[in-house]
Amino acid sequence: MAFRDLPSVDRLIQAVRPQLDSSIGHALLRETVRSELMATRAALSSAVPIDVSLDALIARVHARLRHELTPSLRPVINATGVIIQTNLGRAPLSVAAIRAMARVGASYANLEYDLERGQRGSRSEHLEGLLTRLSGGEAALAVNNNAAAIYLALITLAAGREVVIARGQAVEIGGGFRIPDLLRQSGATLVEVGTTNRTYAYDYAGALNARSALLLRVHSSNFRLVGFVHETPLEEMVAVGREHGVPILDDLGSGTLIATSQFGLAPEPTVQESIRAGADLVTFSGDKLLGGPQAGLIVGRRTLVEQLRRHPLARALRVDKSTIAALEATLTSYLHGRATEEIPVWRMIAAPQDRLRERAVALAMQLSSLGLPAEPCPCQSTVGGGSLPGETLASFGVRVSPGSQGADALAAELRRGTPAIVMRINEGQLLFDLRTVDPEEEAVVIKRLREAYQ
Repeated sequence: MAFRDLPSVDRLIQAVRPQLDSSIGHALLRETVRSELMATRAALSSAVPIDVSLDALIARVHARLRHELTPSLRPVINATGVIIQTNLGRAPLSVAAIRAMARVGASYANLEYDLERGQRGSRSEHLEGLLTRLSGGEAALAVNNNAAAIYLALITLAAGREVVIARGQAVEIGGGFRIPDLLRQSGATLVEVGTTNRTYAYDYAGALNARSALLLRVHSSNFRLVGFVHETPLEEMVAVGREHGVPILDDLGSGTLIATSQFGLAPEPTVQESIRAGADLVTFSGDKLLGGPQAGLIVGRRTLVEQLRRHPLARALRVDKSTIAALEATLTSYLHGRATEEIPVWRMIAAPQDRLRERAVALAMQLSSLGLPAEPCPCQSTVGGGSLPGETLASFGVRVSPGSQGADALAAELRRGTPAIVMRINEGQLLFDLRTVDPEEEAVVIKRLREAYQ
């Protein structure tokens, strides 16, 4: 077919329009048709084989529109067994948190307005009572994320002064985020003490002087030192700080309000323990073990929190009304003692292996009845998100043989569909860990696997 035989933009629009949803605007359709015709002409000029029939052109316009209108950020079924999956948006929010976000998002809200007094209020008031009651701190502040919380504390309290930290805690966590870099950006000077594997109270005491602003303890996050190691207990750091008049900033990283040991996991330091041990400020994440939206939470001494609240950077790092609403709902679940029932992170952590086995057997039977080669199998889940490194939870899942197309091809097909499904590949087979799959998602997994096998 010669170039002159290709349909005009208007003619192709007329051919495509009857098959489209009426909500698709004319400007978008015209731009898409024009782009397809340009691509077709480019292929013909390069002698690239291409079907230029009207039906083929219409089909390619439809494909372009589907790609254009498919959201870049979309839901994913997490069958990896990693509960706090950073690449998949950490973890789902509770039903209560989602409802709270919808309520304030769909209307005006008293974000910075005191309804009792009829005058301007503070957005901090909505969370401070819950955070202080749950943590034991005197005051509290919420910012964009935990990195922002640490940065705000450093730039407010330590700019132009020294921050003392154990050498083994000058760490890098996900995304290239390094504690030493953060300290430099804040204007503080890093003073490392002790050795990589052993630090004592006298190491901290020996480094303190008139320029010392903070003693900083940083959670090791996604790694753990074992063997010939010694980490100074927080209580001993507090004693050194009190003696020299230097506050303690305790960065818990993920942070938790619930003792992890009750679920067979290693003890993770809780926010309450840090406050009871005497930490002056404690920072932790809202979207990891807390199970809420992305946020950085700061609790501790009122005089220090107020300094952070008044810093000009606090405005740049503040959270919006939807985040506040979700955090309030999440914290309320803790207040009522319902975190393991209502917050997905804790519901997954607390899920008993026997129940997971029952689900795996039932799901494998359903898949097998449809002709799909599947079998239940034991596996290991992880908490993820930099929490409890090296710790696993005994779990159960379903192993699916990919057939002739291969595991990588089948996994790619499941990722591309709607909803996308992400799982593990183990010894050439697909492994779906049910600890991170909601029971209501199992029907979708079956449907997507049937489609992918066709």
